[in-house]
Amino acid sequence: MADNKVLDLVIILITGRENPQRLPSAFFLAAAAAAAEQDVLIYFTGPATELLKKGVAETLFPLAGGKSVAGFMKLAEDNGVRMIGCAQSLELNHMTAADLSREMPLLTPSAALPSLGTARRVLTW
Repeated sequence: MADNKVLDLVIILITGRENPQRLPSAFFLAAAAAAAEQDVLIYFTGPATELLKKGVAETLFPLAGGKSVAGFMKLAEDNGVRMIGCAQSLELNHMTAADLSREMPLLTPSAALPSLGTARRVLTW
C-alpha cells in the first residue's frame, strides 16, 4: 500500500463468523470489480479478522452443502483482490500472525487509513 496508487475499491470487512450468510457478497463484489481490472483491496478488521485464522473460514458455510467462506475468499484472490489484516484486531481477537491461514500484510488503522481513505470507493461490509 506504500506505492501511493489510488485504489479503485476498498472493502472494509467487519463481518465475521457471527453472520456467514452476509460474507459471500463482499467477496463476489470484490472479485467482479477485480475481474473488471479495478484495483481492489479488502481490509479485515474487528470480528472479520477471525476469518483469517487457520481453520475458521474453511469451516464456515453460508449455505448448508455450499461453498465455504474460504472458497469465496479464494475466488476473490484468484481474480486479483488484495487482502490485508488489521494488526490491532489480531490482538483484540487473541491472535498473532502465526495464527493466520495465509501470509498477508498486517497494518494498524493509522497505517492503513491514508491509502484506504483515498480510494475511489469505500464500502464497509
